[in-house]
Amino acid sequence: MITGETGAGKTMVVTALGLLLGGRADSGAVRSGRRSARVEGLVRVTTDATTTDATTTDATTDAGTGGAGHEATAGLAAEVDEAGGEVEDGTVLLARTISAEGRSRAFVGGASVPAAVLARLAEPLVAVHGQSDQHRLLRASAQREALDRFGGAEVAAALARWRTLHAELSTTERSLAEVVGTARERSREAELLRAGLTEIEAVDPSPGEDDALAAEEARLGHAEELRTAAERAREALSSDSGAPDALATSATARSELAGVRDHDAEAGELADRAAEVGYLLTDLAADVASYADRLDVDPARLAAVSDRRAALSALTRKYADTLDEVLAWAQGASVRLLELDGTDDEIERLRAERDRLRAELADAGVALSEARTAAAGRLSAQVSDELTLLAMPHASVEVAVRQHEVTGAGEPEDTVPGAPLRVGERWLQHTATGLDEVELLLAANVGAAARPLHKGASGGELSRVMLALEVSLAETSPVPTFVFDEVDAGVGGRAAVEVGRRLARLARTAQVLVVTHLPQVAAYADRHVVVEKSSDGSVTTSGLTVLDEGDRERELSRMLAGVDDSSSALAHARELLETARSAV
Repeated sequence: MITGETGAGKTMVVTALGLLLGGRADSGAVRSGRRSARVEGLVRVTTDATTTDATTTDATTDAGTGGAGHEATAGLAAEVDEAGGEVEDGTVLLARTISAEGRSRAFVGGASVPAAVLARLAEPLVAVHGQSDQHRLLRASAQREALDRFGGAEVAAALARWRTLHAELSTTERSLAEVVGTARERSREAELLRAGLTEIEAVDPSPGEDDALAAEEARLGHAEELRTAAERAREALSSDSGAPDALATSATARSELAGVRDHDAEAGELADRAAEVGYLLTDLAADVASYADRLDVDPARLAAVSDRRAALSALTRKYADTLDEVLAWAQGASVRLLELDGTDDEIERLRAERDRLRAELADAGVALSEARTAAAGRLSAQVSDELTLLAMPHASVEVAVRQHEVTGAGEPEDTVPGAPLRVGERWLQHTATGLDEVELLLAANVGAAARPLHKGASGGELSRVMLALEVSLAETSPVPTFVFDEVDAGVGGRAAVEVGRRLARLARTAQVLVVTHLPQVAAYADRHVVVEKSSDGSVTTSGLTVLDEGDRERELSRMLAGVDDSSSALAHARELLETARSAV
């Protein structure tokens, strides 16, 4: 609890937290003559609790607050690590500095980060409620999330089923749109593949055929020249006309060497080798003669081979560099053509899957809406009861659960993912969170129309509405720290006591910082801090002092009577403290 004289600087904590939450930097926050101001928040992250300690400093002032634990913010340590910061001894230091020129810097766990990153990390940790603040629960998404948490296991189960089906439907609709959108291109591709395969099948090439035909064409094209050369070679090896030939020459060489075999063994070896040459020449002459006999000039076969080679060349020009690669292309094209020919079947399958999922999603949406509506009724009654005790007896809060109907909608096109969903006879918009739009409405007086919170309440009323909401949602709220700046504005007496009591109730599950002028509210604090302004004649500073029991009595008596050392005010202060202790 934070109290003090008007103008002492009680809103310093709220201003500091605003900067820590990513608020606009104002050089006016820097003391005259100083280069910068700094605000820090120490967040304790443990296995079961996360709390925030706020500290504001400039060159000469240092003041801090601390509080109780709260359920840990899931994933905070991971987000800090992702931002480049560190969690040290279970704590994370968040900081913001503002220069006198208006520039600002942000830090997370010792790492310099953009202010937007600091705001994203800090925003879930603190909910600030002041008469001029953007309240967390004024956002439509926060209102829906709060209702879902309040609804408990029933809403959670319905929402989980919806999200699963919605994700499956989104995937199916995107796939269907992609297949349908590319149907024309697929058809064109299939026709090209089919034409290519038809052309290749008509030629019916064989592996390695192009090399074999090239060799045959070369042989047929030079058949006469080859045969003449073969005849001459045979004559040189074995002459039919009695002319000297290779066989006769080799026989003479063998005979000469054989004649002197007895005189030198080496000459005998050479004679044997000459004999082997003779045998080889005899075989070679026979093979050359056979080769020459086979070389016939066949113009018809030459033309056929040339035509076949031209057909194969046409395939390699269109489909690949070699005939073997053409055959590989044909094999792959056949597989791809089977896939493309199955497009119509795939479209029908996806359509059937889409229709099934949309029907199941409609049922899941109805179940989720019914669970939310039931929870909305309970929350509306609970918050309205709280408002009665907070000096707003004629006010009521309505948690409206509505659906957005689309007129003129019909069965969705294949290429329109996320189209309205048919629920009964209505076509409704839907998102990953359901069919519903959740809105908190306030009727401030009997007979008044319920209006959105930010339009249906004054600043003081809105603060009390926020308190009533936060108390009602306390058991399910993910926020570990709440700050209330003069939530008691415009109330007094018994209503002020009820405000203090509800703040104390909220403090059972969260850290709660309260700036107040009312002793009835301050009496319920488990820690009381007073803000005092002092001056040395040149510099004015504000300091925070944690009060002990005796100091609390004197501070409450000052708040009651407006003067120090009033015996009646002291007695009244003791009574307030005893009442608060017994109530808590």
